[in-house]
Amino acid sequence: MSTISETAAKVIAELSFDRDGLVPAIAQSTETGEVLMLAYMNADAVRETLETGRVCYWSRSRQALWRKGESSGHVQKLVELRYDCDSDALLLQVAQTGPACHTNRPNCFYSAVRDGQVVVISEPVSE
Repeated sequence: MSTISETAAKVIAELSFDRDGLVPAIAQSTETGEVLMLAYMNADAVRETLETGRVCYWSRSRQALWRKGESSGHVQKLVELRYDCDSDALLLQVAQTGPACHTNRPNCFYSAVRDGQVVVISEPVSE
């Protein structure tokens, strides 16, 4: 039986990171099936996520690891990490606490094009 660290190393070795060392990661709610957000992970974020069970991303704007919920308290607990057939995209099945989006909406995909118009389909959650 392998350890979590060995599993993390195996996964990281199998992933195809882009030239910046990143792989896109889609977070999906295990409770609702809803797609919550898209972010990026580097090898360190993948390792930390697998080892701690708390989702960690790479912030491209801050150039630093970003532990989801570290300031808002709206954490994501990893239920399952999947990667696609090309090993260049991740699907994170997560248990989300509170809104997933930094705009305080349930997910980051709150703008939609419907009947040729852009509409906001989700308002911020009031706390």
